[in-house]
Amino acid sequence: MKEALFYEKLAGSRVKCDLCPHYCIISEGKRGLCGVRENQKGILYSLVYGKLAAANIDPIEKKPLFHFLHGTLSYSISTVGCNFHCDFCQNYYISQAARMKEILGDEVPPEKIVEAAIDNKCPSISYTYTEPTVYFEYAFETAKIAKEKGLKNIFVTNGYINREPLERIAPFLDAANVDLKSFSDEFYRKICGGKLAPVLETLKLMKTKGIWIEIATLIIPGLNDSDEELNKIANFIKNELGSETPWHVTGFYPTYKMLDRPRTSVETLIKARGIGIKAGLKNVYIGNVAI
Repeated sequence: MKEALFYEKLAGSRVKCDLCPHYCIISEGKRGLCGVRENQKGILYSLVYGKLAAANIDPIEKKPLFHFLHGTLSYSISTVGCNFHCDFCQNYYISQAARMKEILGDEVPPEKIVEAAIDNKCPSISYTYTEPTVYFEYAFETAKIAKEKGLKNIFVTNGYINREPLERIAPFLDAANVDLKSFSDEFYRKICGGKLAPVLETLKLMKTKGIWIEIATLIIPGLNDSDEELNKIANFIKNELGSETPWHVTGFYPTYKMLDRPRTSVETLIKARGIGIKAGLKNVYIGNVAI
């Protein structure tokens, strides 16, 4: 446990968390929407600092990143917790665990993560599986040490982070895969529990900070697979991030709270790729295809 960054003290022992666009106002003894930041006697604490819930060695292409350190392995870590609650979350058993008051994980300090990455000959560390924004303090300290040791740092993120924390960590971030889940604010509000605009602002800010960006969109039948919406996503990427920015269109499968929809068809993924290419994107990839 560690005192959190980016919060304000309010009257009556309440605090306002400024880490992400939820701006949670948290009463004493309560937690924010992410489930991992708790107000204890007027001080906001990160409950997941040093609490490693997952650690694996993954091909970097699994993030997915196809144009950054291609062919290498990435030491991939996470804690529990997320500032979204997507109905289709594929890692819900760790991302949503904190909402059930469970703070799972082993005590592993940042320097030990960096040592493990080096020992396993991984040139990068990926902060992934859940949402690295909610374990910002842990990721930040780890990223600083990793940078000193010559490693690269990667966020696999929903992009739901405020400007100040992103600017704080940006000098230590080398690449990011960002989920652009939809181009509909209604989708974000109803399905994910967030808003679209902050994600778009994060993407544009990452671009100005020189962070290599690749975009991932999970194509869900009947929700975000229309030609109109896919065109909006493709044109945003082209116009705001650049035609060289990779777009990964990936297949949905029923999971968590979204069991009522079929898998994404190969035909739909091929259509999405075609829309991206027609919009002027140079690198559009299909992923998570059922065979």
